[in-house]
Amino acid sequence: MEKFVSSWSDGEKLPESYIFPPERRPGNNAEGLNRSVIIQQIMQASQEFGFFQVISHGVPCTLLNDARDFFEEFFALPAEDKIDLCSTDESKNCIYLTSNVDYDTEDRHNWRDTLRLNCSPLEECKQGWTRKPTRFRDIAEKYIVELICEGLGVEQGYLTKELTRKQLLVVHRYPACPDPSLTSGTRNHKDPGLIVILLQGKVSGLQVLNDGQWIGIPPLPDAFLINIGYVLELISNGKLVSVEHRVLTNKERARVSAAFLIIPEDKCVIEPAKAIVNTGNSPIYKSFRFSEFYKLFRAAYNGHTDNLVGKLMI
Repeated sequence: MEKFVSSWSDGEKLPESYIFPPERRPGNNAEGLNRSVIIQQIMQASQEFGFFQVISHGVPCTLLNDARDFFEEFFALPAEDKIDLCSTDESKNCIYLTSNVDYDTEDRHNWRDTLRLNCSPLEECKQGWTRKPTRFRDIAEKYIVELICEGLGVEQGYLTKELTRKQLLVVHRYPACPDPSLTSGTRNHKDPGLIVILLQGKVSGLQVLNDGQWIGIPPLPDAFLINIGYVLELISNGKLVSVEHRVLTNKERARVSAAFLIIPEDKCVIEPAKAIVNTGNSPIYKSFRFSEFYKLFRAAYNGHTDNLVGKLMI
């Protein structure tokens, strides 16, 4: 038993018999090699599917469980305890709504209720929410966004600042539905921002469109599902893809999911990155302020505008 490393190692010192000769040591490049593999995997998934999952992300399971418990407790509150939050005013820090912010103008409603929290600037967020959005933001800005920068060949920090100035935490609850064949929890759509970090919960329902087929993405315990947004597709000049996805309902169980959205400032100019188009690739998308792009996106989402892609392309 004393031969097993786990039975005697104190984690402080490596015995001589375990130290490899210099030419056979992995060295510090071991971490670098792992990083390059991660970047390659992220880029491949982002180019082919528009989604990828992140595990071993450093967010404690206890924190995720606390967040899930909080969401469940909120939606279980009596209606009178949530009435003051009912609003479709996107400028408010915290609102509670059904279907969408354009409920009065959308052609069909989503089978869901939503808690929507503005997370920027963080210091203005309500007590009790500041820590959880900060953890989501750390994953987005310090890990995923910078790896995507490296994979695209643009300078570190390009996908930060104005491009990630706005953050939203959106928690959807999809109640058990009388007839799932007739409605959607969330209709077919692409997300308008840079990226979305999704914590699925325990109930299936999310589907992604790939090669004309709807593919279900089963929840992976404590994993984050990363979704490439429309803005990142435009910045990458189409190298990364934002794909259509939807959420189905079911008769038996309610489904709760939490999404952290990374969104540019309204005044931010969205266009293909110069580092990409200067390498011989002609830009295929026009230049927009995000506020202009978002108006086009909302009109298309609500069925009032056709051919959004055609309006964006040169």
